[in-house]
Amino acid sequence: MNKQLFLEQIYTLVKDEKNIVANLANVSAFLNEILPDINWVGFYLLENNELVLGPFQGKVACIRIPMGRGVCGTAAYQKTTLCVDDVHQFQGHIACDSNSRSEIVIPIIKDHEVIGVLDVDSPSYHRFSQKDQIFLEEVVKLIVQYIFK
Repeated sequence: MNKQLFLEQIYTLVKDEKNIVANLANVSAFLNEILPDINWVGFYLLENNELVLGPFQGKVACIRIPMGRGVCGTAAYQKTTLCVDDVHQFQGHIACDSNSRSEIVIPIIKDHEVIGVLDVDSPSYHRFSQKDQIFLEEVVKLIVQYIFK
């Protein structure tokens, strides 16, 4: 994976567009194209202390996730990336797609406040590496800088 090239492509997608939904939709579509062995990628945005489904690629998803629940809600509540090798071993996992086996969730933080998360699921156990985490965290940094200005 050419991380730098992909980050440049994401930057090109979002740098001139002001609409948040359009940008997040394109980023999720792009990540869906370049990340192998995934079955869902998208965003949840914080609204009234709940994560609400945003633009995504994949099967129908849970619409609202309370802060602190599931992998997404826990990552948002803790303000830290969670990489779960086996979601069935994660206490409180919310199974939107029974085919998902592993998951990585990166909180989107602006001015020290969580505004959403980037969520990526895989049908394989132990799918996400440290390199994936670093890349996806850099994607989120771009999103904060250019989409949530």
